[in-house]
Amino acid sequence: MHPKIGQLVENIEKVIIGKHEVIVKMVCAMLAGGHVLIEDVPGVGKTLLAQTLAKSVSGTFGRIQFTPDLMPSDVVGYTVIDMNGHSEYRAGAAMCNFLLADEINRTSPKVQSALLEAMEELQISVDGVTHKLPVPFMTLATQNPIETYGTYHLPEAQLDRFIMRLSIGYPDRAAEKRMLEKMPQSIEVSSVMTLEEVMELRAEAGKISVSDGVKTYILQIVGATRNRQEIKLGASPRGTIALFRASQAMALINGRDFVTPDDVKAVAREVLSHRIILAAGQSVFMDSVSVIDKILGETTVPV
Repeated sequence: MHPKIGQLVENIEKVIIGKHEVIVKMVCAMLAGGHVLIEDVPGVGKTLLAQTLAKSVSGTFGRIQFTPDLMPSDVVGYTVIDMNGHSEYRAGAAMCNFLLADEINRTSPKVQSALLEAMEELQISVDGVTHKLPVPFMTLATQNPIETYGTYHLPEAQLDRFIMRLSIGYPDRAAEKRMLEKMPQSIEVSSVMTLEEVMELRAEAGKISVSDGVKTYILQIVGATRNRQEIKLGASPRGTIALFRASQAMALINGRDFVTPDDVKAVAREVLSHRIILAAGQSVFMDSVSVIDKILGETTVPV
């Protein structure tokens, strides 16, 4: 593993115990310049993971609890007029490096869409004035897939903005025992990387070479999602680009300057599973992750 990235992962693992693979994928998404949707049951450490990542790279952290009465101005900010008639911008929760959008599916589509410009353009527009967001900017949205009463389904256009969908899952017994042992002491998270170093690593990831064979492999995997009877809607070209960028970031994490098919396989599930819609009746027998696994198993790996 890349020494600097390895140090970052180890730092996060001091707090998030027994979830090495999830942490690596989260760091991969950050280095690919994308946003992450964390979909899991309550109490498994979604918020803590987001906070620890922000602290580990010296980033500013913003958290907003998405509720039905939330307004777009709470997210993007608003303009006030003072006594002299001068307008002044008051920043919303999105004006930070790492934004935790907690339970994003509990707020109205109007508020959800307020995040779209921030996630895609890295800027927000308020009363006709554009404000640039800090760099880097990463949205970490969470949602509970079990309790759907009173929620608003995230539209496909918004799901497509997330480079990865992650699930933390329950810890194994040994990891949970270590949690109990560490619980009495509050663990102080130290910074092991600066935001400038994060941007340098992003630039480095973007220069990782990808051979024509691996590019074809990526195109075959994404193309397969558009030509299967069990899939109603396949991955978009944005999904192809996301898989390409995530594969480059994974190669960097693994300490290489070129992408291998294994790098593509390592991130394909998380990058593509939320971008496809299964045909009617298919979800009873298989979920989107197992469909992606099936596609990976059937696609010829380039030598």
